[in-house]
Amino acid sequence: MKNKLKILRAMRNWSQAELGAQLDVSRQAVNAIETGKYDPSLPLAFRIARLFGMSIEEIFDDGFDGDKND
Repeated sequence: MKNKLKILRAMRNWSQAELGAQLDVSRQAVNAIETGKYDPSLPLAFRIARLFGMSIEEIFDDGFDGDKND
């Protein structure tokens, strides 16, 4: 899943470890989310969204375009 987590973290000058500490996850988990190797659980996605004051959809892109009619 594509996401803006790395950009948002960099804008605040936070390391992966600092963001992980705020979210109660490891630095490795932050790295895996940022690189798209791991999709966060829904509770974690909500914590991330609240931390950055954004909606989940503003941070994460599941690649689904609901406007297309197949």
